[in-house]
Amino acid sequence: MTVAGLLLAAGAGRRMGTPKALVELGGEPLVARALRALQDAGCTPRVVVVGADADRAAAAARDADPEALVVTASAWEQGMGESLRTGLAALPDVDAVLVLLVDTPGIGPVALARVAAAATPGDIVRGAYDGRPGHPVVFGRDHLAAVAAAAHDDVGARGYLAGRDDVRAVEVGDVATRDDVDTPADLARVSSDRAQEG
Repeated sequence: MTVAGLLLAAGAGRRMGTPKALVELGGEPLVARALRALQDAGCTPRVVVVGADADRAAAAARDADPEALVVTASAWEQGMGESLRTGLAALPDVDAVLVLLVDTPGIGPVALARVAAAATPGDIVRGAYDGRPGHPVVFGRDHLAAVAAAAHDDVGARGYLAGRDDVRAVEVGDVATRDDVDTPADLARVSSDRAQEG
């Protein structure tokens, strides 16, 4: 099974005040943390989609993972759907694609590897937190064209996932947190949690 890693990191981070790809946690940009997690989880190839402040975000991505393919979503302002379509179009032929959002730093390589290990070309697999579905999401090859067709605006893959009864959940709540880092307050909370754990 070849499971690619697709990192969506194109947003402007309006509530954060800066593109979230470039937000630093523990002295490291979120885009670098996420790419390292995908690499450590064994996802290959790895594609990262940038948009806002694309040159700086791309440089941070390449510094972190020279083997990653960095692509720019030209219409990233339209939302996550455009980023997802851009990333899927850039992928070579793979068995499955694990989609990770750059603003979920609590999802590390152990959780990613666990979800990726459950993938097959015909399946959709989601990480779950105490039974509640969340990220990451792995789409088997058989779903990729339909996911791309359904992605629009800021919906991403939600429309494709909504109401489906064939999505398998893999519990990762014991090794990951589902929190998004959307605001400076979120970042401060995550930084504080990390400091307490350390």
